[in-house]
Amino acid sequence: MEGIKLTKVSVYHYFRLVVRIVIFLVLLSQYIFHKILEGLDIFHSPTVRDIAIILIFVMFIIEMLLRFFPSSLESPGCQKQFKRNYIKTGKTNIVIEDNNGVVLVALLWVGLNAVLGLLHSYNILGDGIMILIASFYSICDLICILFFCPFQTWILHNKCCATCRIYNWDYAMMFTPLFFIKRWYGWVLLGMAFILALRWELTFYRSPERFSEATNGYLGCANCKEKLCVHKKQLISLRKKLADIKKKKMKNLEL
Repeated sequence: MEGIKLTKVSVYHYFRLVVRIVIFLVLLSQYIFHKILEGLDIFHSPTVRDIAIILIFVMFIIEMLLRFFPSSLESPGCQKQFKRNYIKTGKTNIVIEDNNGVVLVALLWVGLNAVLGLLHSYNILGDGIMILIASFYSICDLICILFFCPFQTWILHNKCCATCRIYNWDYAMMFTPLFFIKRWYGWVLLGMAFILALRWELTFYRSPERFSEATNGYLGCANCKEKLCVHKKQLISLRKKLADIKKKKMKNLEL
């Protein structure tokens, strides 16, 4: 990323990514330790790991509470719902380029997690595994923002995260596996996540002009304070360069 300074929004994303990776590794190590050495599920004994779960719970609750209010640290993708971020362009033709793929994303996500829920009901997947899946989802959420988003590339085809139609579905999607574990903290997290997503949807249907780049100048590249597209393009360029270097080395070996 030579010559490019990371924005404070990007730094915030990278910080959360590191924290979520650490959380996943801690949960995974605890799960493996108690399964192999003690034959216990991760949630069946009141130890330090239970305190860790509460701390993780509080962290995500705070993250979601902050998402209900405007913030300069958050991506324009989730901040476009607020009235203060609506910059009129003078146009009235509302264009939501990725709206047609919303139902497909929802169906695919529900279908995937329904399969996981079915496996859980037959005791093939335990509560610990469902928690680990939710934690893994939380990492994937930031990978989608920072590096590559399959929903954007293969289904929604939106320009960038700033115009993403489902940005505030993220917490509801990452906490979906917690629906099956019958733990109070799982249901509280999922409940708040769905309230966040519901508010997002209600705002979209009441004020769709805030979600369209055609009518909201806040979503235009000139007003973007995130600049993640620059980093993504640099990563693509870096991958191409590394691929070219590998090809040259292979050719030299053949000679």
